[in-house]
Amino acid sequence: MTVTDRHQGHAEVSRRPGRWLALAVLVLAVLLVAVDATVLGLATPFLSEDLKPSGTQLLWIGDVYSFVIAGLLVSMGSLGDRIGRKKLLLTGAVAFGAVSVLNAYATSPEMMIAARALLGVAGATLMPSTLALIRNLFHDPRERSLAVGIWGAMASAGAAVGPVVGGFLLEHFWWGSVFLINLPVMAVLVVVGYKLIPESKNPAPGPWDLPSVGLSLVGMIGVVYAIKEIAAHGPTVDVAVAVLAGAGALTWFVRRQLTLPAPLLDMRLFRNRGFSAAVVADLLTILGLSGLIFFLSQFLQLVQGRQPLEAGLAELPAAVGAVTAGLIAGSAARRWSVRSVVAGGLAAVGLSLAVLTTLDSHSGYPLLGASLLVVGVGAGFAFTVTADVILGGVPKEQAGAASAVSETAYELGAALGIALLGSIVTGVYQGFVTPAGVPDGAAAAAHDSLGGAVEASADLAPETAAALVATAQDAFVDGLRIAAGIGATVLLATAVAAWFLLKGQKLADGVEH
Repeated sequence: MTVTDRHQGHAEVSRRPGRWLALAVLVLAVLLVAVDATVLGLATPFLSEDLKPSGTQLLWIGDVYSFVIAGLLVSMGSLGDRIGRKKLLLTGAVAFGAVSVLNAYATSPEMMIAARALLGVAGATLMPSTLALIRNLFHDPRERSLAVGIWGAMASAGAAVGPVVGGFLLEHFWWGSVFLINLPVMAVLVVVGYKLIPESKNPAPGPWDLPSVGLSLVGMIGVVYAIKEIAAHGPTVDVAVAVLAGAGALTWFVRRQLTLPAPLLDMRLFRNRGFSAAVVADLLTILGLSGLIFFLSQFLQLVQGRQPLEAGLAELPAAVGAVTAGLIAGSAARRWSVRSVVAGGLAAVGLSLAVLTTLDSHSGYPLLGASLLVVGVGAGFAFTVTADVILGGVPKEQAGAASAVSETAYELGAALGIALLGSIVTGVYQGFVTPAGVPDGAAAAAHDSLGGAVEASADLAPETAAALVATAQDAFVDGLRIAAGIGATVLLATAVAAWFLLKGQKLADGVEH
């Protein structure tokens, strides 16, 4: 085939109407993962009552999914480049649905943690595959910006649909039903995607290096685990071992990639300043947000007494803002500049988190709703443009690996955010003074988690129960305010860094060949 023939073929692909139908199927996978992540927050009080996890186990249930995804994303993105992104996506979707059943019927905290870890393995195949396929479906950068915006908007829509649908299910069924909603979405994705999504992969990928896969997994999980444990319990021998093993594995991973003729991850991608800045911005942004978001559902239900469906609807403004901003982010970045849209979005999120430091148990909804709306708008602008920068800065053959780097930053930020900010919330909460008259058993359960305090109060005298719940709620809100303040500081600092690091960065305009 001549160069001219290839160019004509690419132009025909870029004009093919089926690419939008294929995009519609791809975003179902995004919806699947986003819904799963958000419904867990709503289900936490019910899950706590049934499985009775400790505070540490509850954090592991929340973040082991992200830990495993963070450890495997680069490997899975590279695998998709080699065996075919469509094949990996559809295989991962089947596995995701099957493991969702295991999550739904977990009978102990340990089984739930293991099921969430397996779900992370399946989830690691989905997100880089969707972004990489978008990179290869849309050769016109303006169309790709819109497609990435739709991709991000559906992730945000999943964040909205998850709490609302999850709230409905929790009011009518048991907590495991929030995982079973993955099954029909998975079925549609597999059946329709098999016919509509074109296969794409690196035409000359080289072998999949298994030692690199192991080093990536050990390194990411080791470092993240160490950070989590330091935040929760301080430095210990186990933490030191995890730090050394994780850092050593990651160092070895990087050195190995620089010597392989076909590396799992081409480290030269990071020489692109825009690519590196976008990855770091994503990581720090989600770090600042995730710990707060994880506990927000508990605040709405266990502190303000909202029903699950009402709590889900209360979080809707964030998703509405993110969807709206995501759809116009590419146009905004071309009209003004990449750095102004990203830095402005991050600053808006940071200021909104600063406002949330004024929350108390009696705060009215307008303050919370308005803050969440601005958080959504700012995050929608920032995440969509950084994803576009990351995708547009690499050759199509490496789309899977680049997408995996983007998703790894997101998942690692989420894991670190829940570990660090979540541990701060838990630490502040567990420091409250037990009111007089509370038995030792009830006091121990109350100090373990806010859900435990509410459950323990059911067996106490009305006055004692009210005092215990009020004290526990005040301690929880104190921790939440501190987490919001730290998140605000991280976001504002990231906004300043993005302004300088993304200087001169532009989104492409011409059609690619």
